[in-house]
Amino acid sequence: MTRNTRSTRTRSSGTSRRGIRGNQNAAGWLFTAPVIVILGLFLVLPVLMAAWVSVSDWTGRGSPFAGGTQFVGARNFEAILAGGGLAERDFGTALRNNLYYVVLVVPLQTVMALFLAMLVNNRILKGRGFFRTAFYFPSVTSTVAVTVLWLFLFNATGAVNKFLSLFGIIGPNWFQEPAGIFHLLARNVGITDAPAALGSQTLLGVTWWDWLSGPSVAMTAFILMAIFTTSGTFMLLFIAALQNLQGELEEAAMLDGAGVWQRFWYVTLPMLRPTLFTVITLGLIGTWQVFDQIYTGTEGGPAKTTMTPAYLSFSTAFNNQQWGQGAAIAFLLFGIIVIFTLIQRLLLRERVNVPRRKRMNPEPSRGRKL
Repeated sequence: MTRNTRSTRTRSSGTSRRGIRGNQNAAGWLFTAPVIVILGLFLVLPVLMAAWVSVSDWTGRGSPFAGGTQFVGARNFEAILAGGGLAERDFGTALRNNLYYVVLVVPLQTVMALFLAMLVNNRILKGRGFFRTAFYFPSVTSTVAVTVLWLFLFNATGAVNKFLSLFGIIGPNWFQEPAGIFHLLARNVGITDAPAALGSQTLLGVTWWDWLSGPSVAMTAFILMAIFTTSGTFMLLFIAALQNLQGELEEAAMLDGAGVWQRFWYVTLPMLRPTLFTVITLGLIGTWQVFDQIYTGTEGGPAKTTMTPAYLSFSTAFNNQQWGQGAAIAFLLFGIIVIFTLIQRLLLRERVNVPRRKRMNPEPSRGRKL
C-alpha cells in the first residue's frame, strides 16, 4: 500500500469521526433543548426579573420593565442592612431566628438520620421494612398537615403539656411565649435585665442581648417539628451509603480489636463523608428557606420571634407592597446559603497529605556497540 493511499484513508476516517461527533452533539443539544427552554423560562428569567426589581422602585403594578420603573441602585439593600429603621430591625430579627433554627436543626437531624439508618440497617433487627416506612412516613406528609397537628399537640392544654405534667413540669404556652429559652434560663437565676454592654450595642438593629436570647419557645416547637419530618428523608441517603460500604474494612477493624465506637468513628464515619456532605448541604438549604411552617402556623409571631428571612421577604413584598426590599431580602438569603454551603464544604473536604515524590528522570540506556 502506497503512502498516498494510507494518508487518504486517514483523512477520510478523521472526517467521518468528526461527522459522527457533530451528529452526536447536534442530537444532544436537540434532546436537552426542551429542558433548557423550560429552565430559562421558569428559572433564569424570573431570577433576572427579581434582580431588576431588587434595584428598582417597582410598585407591583404593571410590568417591572415598564417605563415608569426607575433604577435606584443599592437603596433597597441599604434600607435592610444599614437603614436604621424597621426594615433593618426586622431583617436582623429574622436572621437571628433563622440562625438558631439552622444551628439546632441541621446537626440534630443529621445525627438522628444517621442513628435511624444504622438502626434499620442492622441485620439483627426484625421488621426492618416496617421501621423504614414508619420513620420515612413523616417526610412524605404535607407540611401544612403536620403544622396543624403540631399546633394541637403544643397547645397550652395539648398533649405535650399534659405529658410534661406527669413529671410535675408545667409546660409553657408554646406558640404564645415570645421569650427566648436562654432568657428564660437567665430569669430562673435572677437575671432579668440586659447588661449595659449587651443592651447598648446593636447589630442589624437588634441588641446583642436579644441576639443571645436563643430561639423562642415557639421556634423551639418548630425546631422539633423539622427534626421529626426531615430525619426520615436523610435516613434513606445514609442507608444507601451504609449498604455500599466495604465490609472487609470493618471486619479487619474487628480483628484488630476495635470496639463498636472505634469502628464507627474511624471506619464507618470517614467512609460516609460524601453522603454526610450531601445531607448537611441539603439541610442547610432547607433550613434557611423555611417558610411553610411559619406561614401556616404563626405568621412570624409571637412578637416576630418565628419570623424568618423567607417569610419576611414574602411579607415585605406581598403584604407591605415593598417589592424592591422583598426581592433584596431574597437575594441576601441566597448569598447567606451560598456562604454557609462553602464553609461546610471547606470543613468536610478530604484532607489527604501525600508527600511529594521527587520525579526520577533516568537517562535512557545506551546500547553497546558490538
